[in-house]
Amino acid sequence: MPAHLLNFFIFSSALILSWIVGAVVPPTWTVSQAVLDVHTAGDGRLSYIARGERVYFEAVPIERAELNPTRVNGSNVAPAVTEEFAVATVTRDGQARPVYYRLTAQYHWGYWSLLPAVVAVLLCWVTREPVPALLGGIVSGALILGQYDLTGQVLIPALATTNAAGILLLYLWLLGGLMGIWSRTGAAQAFAEFMTVRFVRGPKTAKLVAWMLGVIFFQGGSMSTVLVGTTVKPIADRENVSHEELAYIVDSTASPIASQLAFNAWPGYVQAFIFVSGVSFLATEADRISFFFQSVPFCFYAIFAVLGTFLLGIEKPLFLGKRLAAAMDRSRATGQLDADGAEPLSARELQASHVPAGYTPHVLEFFLPLGALIGIAIGTFVVTDSPNVHWAFGAALLLAVGMALAKGMALKELMAGFHDGIRGVVLGSVILLLAITIGGVNTQTGGAVFLVDQLGESIPYFLLPVLLQLLTMIIAFSTGTSWGTYAVAFPLAMPLAWAIAGAHELAHPELFMTLCFAAVMDGSVYGDQCSPISDTTVLSAMCTGCDLMDHVKTQIPQASIAAGLAAICWTAIAFLTA
Repeated sequence: MPAHLLNFFIFSSALILSWIVGAVVPPTWTVSQAVLDVHTAGDGRLSYIARGERVYFEAVPIERAELNPTRVNGSNVAPAVTEEFAVATVTRDGQARPVYYRLTAQYHWGYWSLLPAVVAVLLCWVTREPVPALLGGIVSGALILGQYDLTGQVLIPALATTNAAGILLLYLWLLGGLMGIWSRTGAAQAFAEFMTVRFVRGPKTAKLVAWMLGVIFFQGGSMSTVLVGTTVKPIADRENVSHEELAYIVDSTASPIASQLAFNAWPGYVQAFIFVSGVSFLATEADRISFFFQSVPFCFYAIFAVLGTFLLGIEKPLFLGKRLAAAMDRSRATGQLDADGAEPLSARELQASHVPAGYTPHVLEFFLPLGALIGIAIGTFVVTDSPNVHWAFGAALLLAVGMALAKGMALKELMAGFHDGIRGVVLGSVILLLAITIGGVNTQTGGAVFLVDQLGESIPYFLLPVLLQLLTMIIAFSTGTSWGTYAVAFPLAMPLAWAIAGAHELAHPELFMTLCFAAVMDGSVYGDQCSPISDTTVLSAMCTGCDLMDHVKTQIPQASIAAGLAAICWTAIAFLTA
């Protein structure tokens, strides 16, 4: 069958199936129970801390709660409320004590909940065109939800948000503008020449620069991929490092290193989801953050991922997928940085320098804006516990513009560079916006909720870490977010791990919970890192000038080997320390 007919068949079949599911299959309701770390005020009011804010609530006995799980779970009838607080009396060690829950009603369509994500990933894989693939997944989800007004009910609500506006400001105007200014002033090329003369001696050292910067920019996520990708790309291009290699190194030293050098926002975010009633070493926020850091040595996927990129940098990889090996051979032999037929997310406007006649580039035009960017990001993180990347990129852009004007570049030339920069990243920005939209659609269809519901408690204890890893890999791959997966998986995983440790009378229950915690952390990072609808995956491809699907296909084999080795380690430790 011709490729265009196959694409049309997949697309039309998926939409018809989605409409049938939405019209015929009723959603199934389920209740998630999050145990709360409750404080009692002097006036008797109950409260808990959610993302740094104190939330006051009133609880009803769980027997009388509208969202009592025994009545709601498995029902096809929508409950009267979607959130409720309840209290239950639990006897432990001979003492009866109250346990408070936040009950949240959620729904899913069973395996059909995964259809939008499957459609998007399948179309990405087959067509190599992320925009229509993401749109296909969005339309599929909208049909399941019965939201037939695609613009009014789906796209506009998703894009008319602070998050979407932040993406347009940061990645389209600030990042694109900065890259365009650097292209016009020749700053990136001046940096490449500076590094080539003093350090870089070929592809190996160029890749080691990328790896070291990935470690240095340990904040992780989008900021790391943007900084490392844009900084190293001119050096790597000069040394014939394929864009597939560079994108893999940039992506695999972003979130993995952020979970290892976790002096960032990750511990504060994750600790809110891992409270378990009656577990002394998770009792307070300080205890949970301490537990996070104690678990870092057991995040084996992150360790193997960072080690794998280092070994690739020195060209001594323990394992190399065929596609990545072919990319390396191609770029070294021919200087061709992309595969035949590739469509890099970074457009041609950013692939070469456009320095006007009479203007002499200087390496400080790269170092000073970059230094301002890093300094402001780290400074705002120290002060506010969250890096203000908009301030950082805005200051870098203004400094780059100011230096160019001071050196005599015409404003017209600078604006031309700014326009080129925006044109160069517009496709990546569109893909990011669509990725956010399909992430929201996947949340509404309940794919993650369904997957969590499938994990029962009657499983061998030593297999639980691997099962949690697989579960979170699927959720994060389907939704394109590791942090969103944490919010879904941890409230299930930690109480389940504690219950199984007690049921099997494990000698080291804290160690067992540490393994399960690490499995959720790493499984989520793997799924996010390998998903073609993840923002970090898109940004890694965009900032290194790589074709999105070439990046995905060349990264998955190495990442999967690291995940497999991690699974073996968790299983062996759980089995041997029982």
